[in-house]
Amino acid sequence: MVDLIMNDILGTPAILVGLFALIGLLAQKKNSSDVVSGTLKTVMGFVILGAGANVIVQTLGQFSSMFDEAFAVSGVIPNNEAIVALAQTSFGTETAMIMLFGMVVNIILARFTPFKYIFLTGHHTMFMACLIAVILITGGFSGIPMVIFGSIILGALMVLFPAMLQPFTRKITGSDDFAIGHFGSVGYLVSSLVGKAVGKNSRSTEEIKVPKSLGFLRDTSVSVSLTMVILFFAVALFAGPAFIETELSGGQNFLVFAFMQGLTFAAGVYIILAGVRMLLGEIVPAFKGIADKVVPNAKPALDCPAIFPFASTAVVIGFLFSFIAGLISMLFLPLLGLSVIVPGLVPHFFTGAAAGVFGNATGGRRGAILGSMANGVMISFLPALLLPVLGSLGFQGTTFGDSDFGVVGIALGNLINFVDSNIFVVVITLALFAIPFLIGWKMKGNKKADSSEVA
Repeated sequence: MVDLIMNDILGTPAILVGLFALIGLLAQKKNSSDVVSGTLKTVMGFVILGAGANVIVQTLGQFSSMFDEAFAVSGVIPNNEAIVALAQTSFGTETAMIMLFGMVVNIILARFTPFKYIFLTGHHTMFMACLIAVILITGGFSGIPMVIFGSIILGALMVLFPAMLQPFTRKITGSDDFAIGHFGSVGYLVSSLVGKAVGKNSRSTEEIKVPKSLGFLRDTSVSVSLTMVILFFAVALFAGPAFIETELSGGQNFLVFAFMQGLTFAAGVYIILAGVRMLLGEIVPAFKGIADKVVPNAKPALDCPAIFPFASTAVVIGFLFSFIAGLISMLFLPLLGLSVIVPGLVPHFFTGAAAGVFGNATGGRRGAILGSMANGVMISFLPALLLPVLGSLGFQGTTFGDSDFGVVGIALGNLINFVDSNIFVVVITLALFAIPFLIGWKMKGNKKADSSEVA
């Protein structure tokens, strides 16, 4: 019973984030009113963010159905939730153990290395723990060694990936208050580097000049609404009224249905932004307590929508061009002997939008466009390359969607074949645990380079 309750708490991101806020407020010896208010608002902010995400997921599900019907595409649709749900029936306990002790390793590394990041995106922590668990078990690991090895891998990733992105995150936010803790980090890094390479003299997406007659487009909600309504209309016309009205809309006119789905998507984005504002308004001050008492100078590593308010136009551009890159990649995958990866709207929206923001920060409009397209290519090819690794586990129908799962899964799935002795396992475990310390000491010896802004 206790194990089930703990598993539910650790697997519920809103409660997990709320607990960290509670600890931070208590550490600051805030009065009871501030503690209750700050904790509840933190949880509410995350719940609001999740509610917006659910709205978007539902509308994108409708869009995917229309898209599949319109263009007769069959293939694998990456979906983190789906594959984790499948894996939990066989690997639930191992996933929970790696997740729990991975967070402990995260705190230890944050306390004793210069990487002062506490990874708070609970659902992604669970997803990565699941990926690590199934690959290690397939490679012959079991029991305590598997949990230790998996926890160290997870904990190291939870500090290294936010640290890798932090120079670019600072450029986006103009501060060092929080980091991005989301396992699409490799895609965001590539987008940032692409933007830096191609974006010289390119103006920010947020400086796009709009004629007075189109001034309403400056409103994020309006611009997102129009973009998505047009996109839904285009796909609806190809899918045809018969399919939509009989299978999706319950008899509602197909154009009216498309119109309302586009507006519902925009409402989901609005809800997400409201949740992010509430979450950041509470979690950043609360973290001062953890910074002072538990992990000096700790920074919360938050989900990718945390940066959406800093470049709302880049969010829309990033999503659209990441999705376009996914469509183009879909044509080339079979030519290379890989499974067809049907562009999943959910990973393309969240990671594509974030990639657009990172690309814009380093390369303006060109960076947002080309950086998000690079992300779109990655989250098309990496899932295709990961699929054979997961296919041997009986998960042929789906795969993980975000870039870090592909990178970690492919690397770990191939390297695991070389782990054939207990001694080698110990060496690898110690090496993985040492990476943050070694890099951290190097960074500490070069503080000037570490603190410099990305050019």
